[in-house]
Amino acid sequence: MYRLISLSYKAKSKFKPACASINFISSIDSTANSPQNSGGFSSLFHNFSRFSSILSSGFSPDCSKIDNLSENRSGISGSQGLVHKRSFCSETEPSRESINYDVVIVGAGPAGLSAAIRLKQLCREKDVDLSVCVVEKGAEVGAHILSGNVFEPRALDELLPQWKQEGAPIHVPVSTDKFYLLTKDHALSLPSPSNNNGNYVISLSQLVRWLGIKAEELGIEIYPGFAASEILYDESDKVIGIATNDMGVAKDGTRKDNFQRGVELRGQVTLLAEGCRGSLSEKIIRKYNLRDKGQGQHQTYALGIKEVWEIGADMHKPGSVLHTVGWPLDHKTYGGSFLYHMQDKQVAIGLVVALNYHNPFLNPFEEFQKFKGHPAIRHILQGGTVLQYGARTLNEGGYQSIPYPVFPGGAIIGCSAGFLNVPKIKGTHTAMKSGMLAGESAFNMLHKGSPMETFWDNLKNSWIWSELYRARNYRPAFEYGLLPGLALSAFERYITKGRSPWTLKHGKPDHEATKEARLCSPIEYPKPDGIVSFDVPTSLYRSNTNHDHDQPAHLQLRDPQIPQVVNLPVYAGPESRYCPARVYEYVPDDDGQVKLQINAQNCLHCKACDIKDPKQNIEWRVPEGGGGPGYSIM
Repeated sequence: MYRLISLSYKAKSKFKPACASINFISSIDSTANSPQNSGGFSSLFHNFSRFSSILSSGFSPDCSKIDNLSENRSGISGSQGLVHKRSFCSETEPSRESINYDVVIVGAGPAGLSAAIRLKQLCREKDVDLSVCVVEKGAEVGAHILSGNVFEPRALDELLPQWKQEGAPIHVPVSTDKFYLLTKDHALSLPSPSNNNGNYVISLSQLVRWLGIKAEELGIEIYPGFAASEILYDESDKVIGIATNDMGVAKDGTRKDNFQRGVELRGQVTLLAEGCRGSLSEKIIRKYNLRDKGQGQHQTYALGIKEVWEIGADMHKPGSVLHTVGWPLDHKTYGGSFLYHMQDKQVAIGLVVALNYHNPFLNPFEEFQKFKGHPAIRHILQGGTVLQYGARTLNEGGYQSIPYPVFPGGAIIGCSAGFLNVPKIKGTHTAMKSGMLAGESAFNMLHKGSPMETFWDNLKNSWIWSELYRARNYRPAFEYGLLPGLALSAFERYITKGRSPWTLKHGKPDHEATKEARLCSPIEYPKPDGIVSFDVPTSLYRSNTNHDHDQPAHLQLRDPQIPQVVNLPVYAGPESRYCPARVYEYVPDDDGQVKLQINAQNCLHCKACDIKDPKQNIEWRVPEGGGGPGYSIM
């Protein structure tokens, strides 16, 4: 894969951006001769490197010369005639250059790449020349992708029908599908709430890398290592693109020697595919009041914590799928676990905890460690090795919480909008389909003059809408507790089949659900045994997470006094527990006063703090591009 040109080698053979250059190289060390690195990406990043050197030289670019950078792009596989020439300007600020595209997509995940691929497919079918750019904050495509993942190929079948013949990393069909209700020492088998016939156990980060290769074959320009930090508007408040953040800024705000201004990526259409709780998407939703214009209810979230293990051959059953509810969570806290057997003796194991839990002493990370010690689970892992660790929030609001996805100048797609099917525990297929529909609407807008609002109509007429409608009452049923939730969801599935004449509402927003500490009992967690349970530093090391320490903290307190005045005395400092990376710690200062310390370099980009903080006092902003986790098999 491809990374920023300025890299330093880190323990465990992972790269991190060490300086702010926007130059690229086409391949690194042992990947230089990889088949994945041939063709499009190499020539594309070579040309971008040439462009970057012009910008870095301090000269105002001659646009006629810059246009000639596209002369070698005919070498991109399958992209002849599909790449626009670029124009560069500095209309708004002399020190920040801009690049013009027809479509700018933020996020190289399933939704963003599916949108780009579908749009370019239509360009080929209709012989139309439109330029598409995808910007990705991860150091490489797939680096920030974390999911279960039992994959339903429905959307992929529509997007790339020949995916099997074209080498998609989808090899392990589901062989068994079990669902348990756990008590502390027992596992009661229940009917599975989902049907996984025809589905596959996969690594989503690997699938996304493959989609990136398919995208560049169509002439799509993908820029990993660039964090979109700002929305650009014109005089009429219409979105006209995004800007990446400045790089090479020190923690104190001064410019380091390697300072580089961000770049404006301007497009006639901007698609936001940032994933759950995307920072730009949330700003757009608030600015244009999209939540109320859509289904009207607030979004509700969960935190998923996951590990990938290599286990003994005698324990490994490729394609075996297990989901559980119940222990270790209390009966008022919604959540559950998964255990998926992948290929090569690998298993994915995780715990999902709804973030509307009440007890501020609950620690999702520790609940996950406790879960792995259950008699039905421990024997599978014992003797194995943890290969990777990670965490990410997910949308659980479903049908009731879908915002109106169209805004002036673009649309919100995928998990940024929230299309997860809760009873299926799947959102990749719906995210991909939403991206495909948005890509079609963007093409028709640019080619035929159709309004972008057709995306909303097409979304409501698609199988996404009918699927989420049938599943709409599953998640809010658990507002009444575990056993009533199981009964109500079974009624919805087996009796009304999702056609009930009512639609249940969600409870309080997640941050409002936290009770005061005086109303709750502290939770004592067992110490890690180093065999199946581990501490946070050990786990964090396995996530390959890294940020440049000398940069402004991307986790900002709107009011620096709230942790000491409210969170600690009233809620017992919940941020020190809901964060799965120990970003937030209460430590005594030189005067013995306990204050909140933010270890931003630990951040997994899970967004739990942005969601769960009781007073919504934490603002999550994008750090320098290329920072964060480095997932490879998640």
